[in-house]
Order: sequence, then C-alpha cells, then structure tokens
Amino acid sequence: MQIIFFVVFLIAYLVNVVGNVVIPDVGMIILIITDTQLHTPMYFFLCNLSFVDLGYSSAIAPGMLADFLTKHKVISFSSCATQFAFFVGFVDAECYVLAAMAYDRFVAICQPLRYSTLMSKRVCLALMLGSYLAGLVSLVAHTTLTFSLSYCGSNIINHFFCEIPPLLALSCSDTYISEILLFSLCGFIEFSTILIFISYTFILIAIIRMRSAEGRLKAFSTCGSHLTGVTLFYGPVMFMYPRPTSSYSLDQEKWASVFYTIIIPMLNPWIYSLRNKDVKAAFKKLIRKNLNNNTK
Repeated sequence: MQIIFFVVFLIAYLVNVVGNVVIPDVGMIILIITDTQLHTPMYFFLCNLSFVDLGYSSAIAPGMLADFLTKHKVISFSSCATQFAFFVGFVDAECYVLAAMAYDRFVAICQPLRYSTLMSKRVCLALMLGSYLAGLVSLVAHTTLTFSLSYCGSNIINHFFCEIPPLLALSCSDTYISEILLFSLCGFIEFSTILIFISYTFILIAIIRMRSAEGRLKAFSTCGSHLTGVTLFYGPVMFMYPRPTSSYSLDQEKWASVFYTIIIPMLNPWIYSLRNKDVKAAFKKLIRKNLNNNTK
C-alpha cells in the first residue's frame, strides 16, 4: 500500500503547490499579487491563506513522501522538533486567518457603507500580523514544552509526522502541563471559531432581510467558498485536539490529520478560485496576455 499512498499524496501535494504558487499566472498567490483588480481585503486574506496552507503542508509532505519509499523511516530529534514547530505555527495562524476572512465578509455584507473604513489597509495588516503572531506564540510554547519532556521509552512515533498527541503518548514525563497548554491554546482557537460563527449569524440575518433575490444570491456566493473551507478545516482539527491524550486513538487520528494537512490545502485554491468570478476573470485575462506575448 505504501507505493499507492506515495502516488496519491504526491499528486495531492503537487496540486497544492501548483494551485497556490508555483506556475506563474496560475498559482493563487502570484495571481493575486500580479492582478491589481484583486488588491482588495478579501484577496489579501486569501493570499495569506494560500501562504499558510503551503507552509504547513510543506512542513509535512516531503518527509512523509520520503518515508513511503524508504525501509527505515527515521527522523532525528532536532528534525522532529523543526517539523513540529513549523506545522504548529502555520496551522494555528490559519485559524486566525479564517476568522479575519469571516470578519471581512461580515463587514462587506452587514456594513457595506463603512467597508473602506473598517477594512482599511492598516486594519488588514494588523489582522494578518496578529494571526502570524498568534501562530508564533503557539509555536514557541508548544515546541518548548513538548521537546523539554523526557523520552526514555519507545522511540517509535505512531504517526506520519511529529504531532502533539503521539509525542505526548511517547513521553515518560508528566504531560499535565503540556495538555493544559494544548487545551488552553485550543480554547483561543475555538474563540476564533466563535467569531466566525457570530459573523455568519449576522451575515445570515442580513441576507434574509435583503429584498432582492439577486442580492441574496450574490451574498451567498461570496460567503459560500469561505464557509466550505472553514468547515473542512475545523472538522478534523476540533475532532483531534480538545481531548485528553488518554482518549486518543492514534491509528484513526493520523488519518484525520492527513486530511487537513494534505487534502485541505490541495482543495482550498480550487474552492476559492473556481467559485469566484473575479479570480476566474483574472486568470483568463492573464492567459490571453501570455498567448498574445507568445504569438508576437
């Protein structure tokens, strides 16, 4: 099965990389940066979402793919800590990027006349800096506590990569403080989930009050992609983390983690681009531009 898994996950990772950045005029990041019509708060947040998607999937996928092809699947202690740190930092940052995107949709639909003021460049930068700062704090706290524990028993990680639950399960130290930290940071992440829920509650109320059917359809279309992405991301995350380590079933949860570390980053560019007229228009314009340049 390892060769099959290698092929499937390699395709998923390549689609993720291509969809986010690699091919000029196709990757979401390059497309948003190069097209001035996409220089709006919504696409600024989407560009950052693509960046953190690429960040945490790239922290995991190369090592996991290499393990599928090697007989001895070994990772050093320092490499494990590095992989763990990048993964935690980018994943937690994504939670707050998604919350910022929900707030942006709330202002656009519920406060359209004040949108340019409430979502100024300074506010957008502050929201993104706050998201990355939260990821950095989580990275430092989790990595410091997890890798200061004693590992004096088995050194076999029952997982595809260095993750919090399997590492705590291996430790022969008291993991109480690490678990409290995990629950506390999950609480902050759940706070971002509450912000998303509140934003969409007000958005739904505003949409229901709209008299125009065309206006309701447009509002739903602008929020549908983000709501789909949030649901796919938070489902596995909330399933895995806010529980005592004694209740973890590592054989099941390592597959759940693959879903949000490999599959969701692959899907996000297509979820947000294929359902977005502006992105598709920008993509077509750049394709025509390249074709014209090649024919000259």
